[in-house]
Amino acid sequence: MPMRRSPSRRHALGLAAAALASPALIGARPAQAETPPPPAAPAIPPYRRMTLGEMTVTSLLAGSRTTENPQEIFGLNASKEDFAALSAAAFLPTDRAVNFFTPVLIERGAEKILFDTGLSPEGIRAALAAAGHRPEEITTVVLTHMHGDHIGGLMEGSAPTFANATYVTGQTEFDHWAGAGNEGFEAKVRPLAEKFRFVTDGESPVPGVTAVLAAGHTPGHMAYWLESAGRELVLSADAANHYVWSLERPDWEVRYDMEKAAAAATRKSLFGRIAAGKLPFIGYHMPFPGVGFLEARGEGFRFVPASYQLDL
Repeated sequence: MPMRRSPSRRHALGLAAAALASPALIGARPAQAETPPPPAAPAIPPYRRMTLGEMTVTSLLAGSRTTENPQEIFGLNASKEDFAALSAAAFLPTDRAVNFFTPVLIERGAEKILFDTGLSPEGIRAALAAAGHRPEEITTVVLTHMHGDHIGGLMEGSAPTFANATYVTGQTEFDHWAGAGNEGFEAKVRPLAEKFRFVTDGESPVPGVTAVLAAGHTPGHMAYWLESAGRELVLSADAANHYVWSLERPDWEVRYDMEKAAAAATRKSLFGRIAAGKLPFIGYHMPFPGVGFLEARGEGFRFVPASYQLDL
């Protein structure tokens, strides 16, 4: 009987490759579609934690939005040529801009004080969760003013997002919106009215925090001055809405400023104090994390982003 010849190594490899290439040869089921990769991580981490004396200060990115034709919002009284020139000097395009929405959490002992709530409960919940917090841990919610992007996170349907919090705002601000028939106020603020207490210029909603009237953007818009262990930081809220078009040109009008002349005067006085004191500040719409310093320059101010100063 003739001896059967063993297949060559090359032939065996070829058979194996064919079997892998054709599942039917070995009775296998067709391969399933590949599982899509998980979504990419956010381009910007949604929180930045810093130290101010005995306080912990955390900027929270509750959302961002790209807008078209920014001169329809900023620099309403500027010429197209001046707007383009200032933008070019800051390496900014003139056809689009990015707006950031940045509530701030202050931890002081057992207190967790949230300044503003973003556009929606989902946005502020996600930012808090990334920073290791839950809405039910918030002890006080302070509203700098009552535009929709600051009160949007207050309620989830008919339920408060911050179930255990008390609420603080300026009396003038509350009274204005309470009589305005505003849908956002009625849906987000009115249901919580009995839990509010009110402050005026110079009063402290909590120790170490002082209200500073910064009217113009809205009638009772407030900034807040923080102080702990000899260190200071200012929450400027919407006193300036852009780090170039509002700070370098404080007289340029902003569409969302309700009283434009008063808003310009506030920018000059509030940011003048910040620049003179070489103080850090957090602006609600500044490039996230919204923290920086100011250099007085000409008629306005140059924004200098913070680096590690508040980590020391």
